[in-house]
Amino acid sequence: MTSNPRDRTSLLTLDVDGGTLRLRHAERADLPDILRLLADDQLGSGREDTSDLVPYEKAFAAIDADPAHLLLVGELAIADGPGTRLVATFQLSFLPGLSRRGSWRAQLEAVRVGSELRGQGVGAAMVEWAIDESRLRGCSLLQLTTDKSRTAAHRFYERLGFAASHEGMKLVL
Repeated sequence: MTSNPRDRTSLLTLDVDGGTLRLRHAERADLPDILRLLADDQLGSGREDTSDLVPYEKAFAAIDADPAHLLLVGELAIADGPGTRLVATFQLSFLPGLSRRGSWRAQLEAVRVGSELRGQGVGAAMVEWAIDESRLRGCSLLQLTTDKSRTAAHRFYERLGFAASHEGMKLVL
């Protein structure tokens, strides 16, 4: 494994309008901003309920403790001002499997970029980082799901080389 979940250094930097984006491992203190990004659209606003943070805190602890799961955030350092703010996030998980000759696969989840930075290459840079990290870890493929209603997301992933090769199914438990 190439990334150390305890290493909080910058994994990627990218100049964007208004400053510099720095990709890093998420910290517990980032959780409210991550949840804000997850809820910042029509689908997410109906799924996320931050009135009780306990389930989110438990999930964060489990992700953070397991080196097979990375939760990353994009932090914007404002060009002409102090401080930073969280503007992007995604989760990358590494899964062993017997199919494909026992190969590993990576699962990309919850890719979010704040609306003020969309169209500036932030999402593409994050996904390209995830692709590179998946290759470094010996994965034979990187998979993701995206809601059928997210047609702009479908076009985005297709531009990055993803193919809609399967029909995904879910069972809510």
